[in-house]
Amino acid sequence: MDSFFKLKQHGTKVSTEVFAGITTFFTMAYIIAVNPSILSQAGMPWGAVFLATIIASIIGTLVMGLFANVPYAQAPGMGLNAFFVFTVCFTLGFTWQQALSMVFLCGLINILVTVTKVRKHIIRAIPRSLQNAISGGIGVFIAYIGLLNVGIINFGAGMPSIPALNQPVLWVFLIGLAIIIVLSVLKVKGAILISIIATALIGIPFGVTQVGQSVSFQEAAAQLPQTFGVIFTQQGLPSLFTDMGKLPLVLMTIFAFSLTDTFDTIGTFIGTGRRTGIFSQEDEKSMETSAGFSSKMDKALFADAIATSIGSVFGTSNTTTYVESAAGIEAGGRTGLTSVVVALMFALSAFLAAFVSAIPAAATAPALVMVGIMMLASFKEIDWTNLEEAVPAFFAGIFMALCYSISYGIAFGFFFYCIVKVFKGKAKEVHPILWVSTALFILNFVLLAVL
Repeated sequence: MDSFFKLKQHGTKVSTEVFAGITTFFTMAYIIAVNPSILSQAGMPWGAVFLATIIASIIGTLVMGLFANVPYAQAPGMGLNAFFVFTVCFTLGFTWQQALSMVFLCGLINILVTVTKVRKHIIRAIPRSLQNAISGGIGVFIAYIGLLNVGIINFGAGMPSIPALNQPVLWVFLIGLAIIIVLSVLKVKGAILISIIATALIGIPFGVTQVGQSVSFQEAAAQLPQTFGVIFTQQGLPSLFTDMGKLPLVLMTIFAFSLTDTFDTIGTFIGTGRRTGIFSQEDEKSMETSAGFSSKMDKALFADAIATSIGSVFGTSNTTTYVESAAGIEAGGRTGLTSVVVALMFALSAFLAAFVSAIPAAATAPALVMVGIMMLASFKEIDWTNLEEAVPAFFAGIFMALCYSISYGIAFGFFFYCIVKVFKGKAKEVHPILWVSTALFILNFVLLAVL
C-alpha cells in the first residue's frame, strides 16, 4: 500500500487517506440522486442514469487514483447535466441519444488536447496572479455552493436575502457550521468528517435527515441496457450527421461542452493542487521537459479526459473532476488512495442508495463553507494595491461564484487580463495561448447568445 501510493513520501498514512476519501464522497454523494433526476427530464430512464452515474464515477475516480495517484474524485458534472437537458435537448431539439453522442465526441476531443499537451500548456500559460485568484475563487465558489444547497441565500423578490430562520434545515445547517468551525479552530483530526456525521445525526429529530427514495439495484440494472452503448446505434452517432444542415449546430454544441469541461478541470486542479503541494513545482518542471505521461498533472488530466467518453457510453452527461474533492484534500488526502476509497464508497452506494441519500445538504454544506474559508488563503498572494493585477484577479476569483461556473470565472479573468495588458502597452506579456483561450471563450459566449 505504502509503496504503491507513496504514502510516506507524501506525508500521509492509510487512516488519513480513508478519512479523506469518505469526506469527499459524502460532500458529492448528492449527485447519485440529482443527476438521474435532471437527465430523466430529457426522457432518459431514471434507474439507468442512476447506475450509469455510479459506474462512471467509479471508473473515472479509480483511474484518477490508480493511474495519476492524486486525491481527486470524478462524477457527472452539475451544470453540464443541466446544459445537456435544458439547452441541448429542450432548446436545440436534439434527442438524448444525440446529446450523449456529442458528450462522447467531447470526451474524444479532451483526450486529444490532453495527449497533445494543450491543456498542460494552458495551465503553464496562466500568470501566477491569476492562478492565485483561481485558487481563492474556487474557495468562494465551493462555499457558495454550500450556502445555496441549504437555501441560506434567498433569491426571491428580485434580490438576494437571508430567509427567515423558521426552517429546520437552516437550524441544522447553522448548528453544523458551528460544530465544524469549533472543531477546525481546535485542530481536531477528522473535523470535516466528524461534523458531517454529527450534523446528519442532529438532523434526525429535526426531520431533516430522512431515508431517501431510490430504485433498487435490480431495477436499475434492468434499465441500464436502454442507455448503455446507445451512442453506437442508429439513434446515436450516425444520426448527428444525417442532416448536414444541422452540422454547424452539432459542432458548436460539442465545442461548448468541451470548452466548459476543459476549464472546469483546469480551475479545479490549479485551485486545489497548487496550494496543497499535490502538483508541486517539481511536477511542473517535469511537465515541461518530459515526454508522455511522466508527471502527476499529465496523468490527472488524462484521467479526467477519458472519464467523459466512458460515462457517455454508459449513459450520462460529462464526467468531470469534482471541486468537492477539496473537502477531502483539506482533510489530509494527498494520494490516489483517497480516490480509491471514494470509488469504493460509490460502489457501495449502488446497493445502499436510500441510506446514502439520507445525508442531507444541511450536513455537507457546513463542510463546503469551511473548506471555502480555508482556500481563501490564496488571495493573500495577490497584490490588491496594483490594479493591473487586482482587476483580472477580482473577476477570476469572484465571478466563479456569481456565474456559478468555474470556467466562466476563468473566462472573465482572462478577458480583463488581456484588456489591462493591452491598454498598459504590455500586450507582448500576454502568452499566445491566453489570447487563443480568450478568443474561444468570446466565441462560446457569442454562440450561446445566438443559439
